[in-house]
Amino acid sequence: MPSASSVVPGSDRSVSPSLWRDSDFRRLWVGQTASQLGEQTSLVVLPLIAVVTLHADAGQLGALRAVGQAPLLLLSLFAGAWVDRWRARTVMVLTDAGRALALGAAAVAGLLGGLGLPGLLVLAFAAGCLSVLFDVAYQASLVRLVNHDQLVRGNSALEGSRSSAQIGGPALGGALVSLLSAPIGAASSAACFAVSFLSIRRINRRESIPEYSERPSPVWRRIHDGLRLVVHDRSLRAVGLASAAFQFSFAATMTVYLVFLPRELHLSGTAVGLALAATGPGALLGSLLAARLPQRFGYGPVLVSAAALGDGAMLCVPVLHGPDAVTITVLLAANFVFGAFGQLVNVTVMTVRQSVTPSGMQGRTSATITFIGMGLTPLGSLLGGRLAQGWGLRTSLLMTAAGMMLSPVLMALSPLARLGRELPTPAEGSGALRVRAPEHCE
Repeated sequence: MPSASSVVPGSDRSVSPSLWRDSDFRRLWVGQTASQLGEQTSLVVLPLIAVVTLHADAGQLGALRAVGQAPLLLLSLFAGAWVDRWRARTVMVLTDAGRALALGAAAVAGLLGGLGLPGLLVLAFAAGCLSVLFDVAYQASLVRLVNHDQLVRGNSALEGSRSSAQIGGPALGGALVSLLSAPIGAASSAACFAVSFLSIRRINRRESIPEYSERPSPVWRRIHDGLRLVVHDRSLRAVGLASAAFQFSFAATMTVYLVFLPRELHLSGTAVGLALAATGPGALLGSLLAARLPQRFGYGPVLVSAAALGDGAMLCVPVLHGPDAVTITVLLAANFVFGAFGQLVNVTVMTVRQSVTPSGMQGRTSATITFIGMGLTPLGSLLGGRLAQGWGLRTSLLMTAAGMMLSPVLMALSPLARLGRELPTPAEGSGALRVRAPEHCE
């Protein structure tokens, strides 16, 4: 295990035992927090501009959301190939500058009455592309910035910020649009991206880019290398399969869930929003737990048990009846547990993935797993809708929630379940994890 004063690869100075004493990590954390807040705010502001300012109908709003999500499928693999050739700091600075300018232009156009739906579609697509690049880059940047044994704490801090942004961003965007105007909401998102730009550009540590001095291979070859690594490494393959199983089933579950709450349980819009919001505080708790539990109980046991508990919490929802206090209380508890253990899985599996992936493949591995996991979500949503029509809401919700349990089963049957309290290291050419021998046992 690296000592507390070990040197980060590619740097010429030692790292403090505490991440929070590291000024470069603090700059990354501030920038990522501001960027996530801006992104989550814009996800509410842009649809509200379409509805409130441009009077878009449901079909047009659906098209706007689809255009904004399209880069996840169209750009993820390319983003991974590009990020592995560039400095992550440069990518994050440029994408934040681009999003600040785009949202700022939308705010100005909205105030002047010159923003139409075609322009909003272009803006949503551009913001989605830049967000994909930023997300891949910031995950790669952490590996290049901190020591191997600091990954779990770094991911815990960054994912805690993401959870906070998922709570505060939509609330901020909705409040600004309601109290002031939609263009002001867009301006607030632009301001968040500007703060991120200013913070991240002050990171001083030089990154070591593998292959940086070599002649670049074609982008399709680099994408193929990323796919091959994920497919051939048993642990990365397990991460991809478990992610795909979860995202597919979760998309189906949410399609039924959002209809089940108001129609089957007769909950008001306020009660539905309250139930869904309970995942946010749970995710914050999960981020905190992720900094401690894996190193105490082992990464494998934490991954499998947290996934089983979090996904299993949703199985209690189909048995609920009526809009009474007990139903709402159980819904709040189920969503809180789902958020807490789900975030614990997210942070832990991200740390394991970063640890086992060679430094020159971080971007491509992250992008490949994102592509595999998120690529099935449209099909999951369609399946949820078809099941609800043919089998009824309660039965369909039980079936789709049970499908989410396939994710912990896949992890339990993979090398991930055998991980101990030490992080794995890249298994070069072996197709499996190479785990450090423990220095001591309790």
